[in-house]
Amino acid sequence: MTSNPKPSIAKMTSPHDRKGRFATLTFEREVAAPVSTLWQAWTAPAARAVWAAPSPSVTVDFLEADTRVGGREVSLCKVEGQPDIRCEAGWLELQPALRSVNYEVISSAGVSQSAALVTADFADLGKRSSLVVTVQLSSLAGDMEAGYRQGFGAGLDNLAGVAERTMVLQRVIRAPRAVVWNAWMNNETLPLWWGPEGYSCRTKRIDLRTGGEWVFDMIGPDGTVYPNHHLYGEVRPEERFGYTLLWGENGPKHADAWASFEDRDGFTEVTLGMVMSTAAGFQEAMGFGAVELGLETLGKLDRFIASQ
Repeated sequence: MTSNPKPSIAKMTSPHDRKGRFATLTFEREVAAPVSTLWQAWTAPAARAVWAAPSPSVTVDFLEADTRVGGREVSLCKVEGQPDIRCEAGWLELQPALRSVNYEVISSAGVSQSAALVTADFADLGKRSSLVVTVQLSSLAGDMEAGYRQGFGAGLDNLAGVAERTMVLQRVIRAPRAVVWNAWMNNETLPLWWGPEGYSCRTKRIDLRTGGEWVFDMIGPDGTVYPNHHLYGEVRPEERFGYTLLWGENGPKHADAWASFEDRDGFTEVTLGMVMSTAAGFQEAMGFGAVELGLETLGKLDRFIASQ
C-alpha cells in the first residue's frame, strides 16, 4: 500500500478547433486498492467530499449529491478573494466497478464557462486497480483546457490517496430496507447492537438526523472504555447517510464514513465505508482487524433484526 499516488498523466488525445474551444483529455491512474474500493471512493458522496478539492486553498461545498442514474451533484468551489465556481454534474451511466458517465457544467456569476462529458473506466488488477478518465470538453467562455488539466489531475491524485486509505464492508441483511434502516437510524435501537462481538455501548447523547450527533463510550469485553463521537451529515432516509468519527467528544477526527442501503430481492445490501484520515491510521486499523470487527458489527445487526 503506497501513501502517495503516481504522478498524473494528462494528455490531449484528439485535436481541438482553432479557438481552443473543444478538447479531449485523458487521465490515467493505477491505485493500490481493490477496484470495488476505488469505485466506492469515486461514487460515494461522503468520499467524494474528501477528495474533491484540488488543493488546501480550495473549499468545495456540496449542495446536492445523488449518485444514481438520473441523479445530480451540485457543488460550489471557493477560493478566498475569487468568485465561487459552480459545478453541476448529472449521472448518465453507472456500471459498478466498471464504468461511469456523467455530464458536468461549470459556471461563475451565472455565466456558463464549460460543459463536459466525463467517462471513467475501471479495471481490476487484483489488489490494485486502474482508472482511465476521459473528458470531452467544450469551453464556453475562454479556453478552459488548462484549468481542467490542473483541476482534474489534482483531484484524481487526491482520489487515489483516498482510495488507498478506505475500508469498505458489505453484507446482505435478511430484511427489507425500511426495517434495516429503522433498526440503524433509531435512537433507541442503534446502541443495542452497534459494535463487534462482546462490545456494548453507553450513550451520553444521541440524535440521529442531519446535523445530529451520537456521543457514546464503546466498552470492550475486558472493560476497556473507548470514547466515541459521531457527527452526522446528510441523512437521506432509507438510502444513505454520512458521518464523521471523532476520538471522544469533540476530539480529533479519525475517519469520514457513510452507510448506504440497497434492495436485493427483498433483502437489503448494506455498504459501510470509511475513509481514514491518514494512511498510518488506515494501516493501524487493518493491523488490529478493523475489517473483521466491522463485519462482526453488521452480523450483530442481522441477528438483532431477526430477533425482533
